[in-house]
Amino acid sequence: MVNLPNRRSFSPDVAFWTRGPLTAKFPEGAPIFAVEVRSQEDHGPAAERARAAKRADYFAAGTLVVWDVDVLDQHLVRVYRRADPTKPTVYRRGEDAEAESAVPDWSMPVDDLFPRT
Repeated sequence: MVNLPNRRSFSPDVAFWTRGPLTAKFPEGAPIFAVEVRSQEDHGPAAERARAAKRADYFAAGTLVVWDVDVLDQHLVRVYRRADPTKPTVYRRGEDAEAESAVPDWSMPVDDLFPRT
């Protein structure tokens, strides 16, 4: 749960949240790391604008890192950071994606996110 002018909550595909104990209620505040996995409809100019607006909301609420995972089209991970929200670091197959500064010293192989070819 967040308190933004145009949003009251987030529902990322994956999140890392450290702002207090987890309970049966929705957590208060944004996750420090959020993962958004693209679906079939998440491509094209309108979808890109919507995704950029959602990332801006994440960062305004306090999220440090947002992954944009494209499993259907380009098979890559774009890592956006609150410190530089318009210039992602791009990771492809054969590389390890990370979530610095939200989750220091953690990474995972991009290959583990995609079906084997």
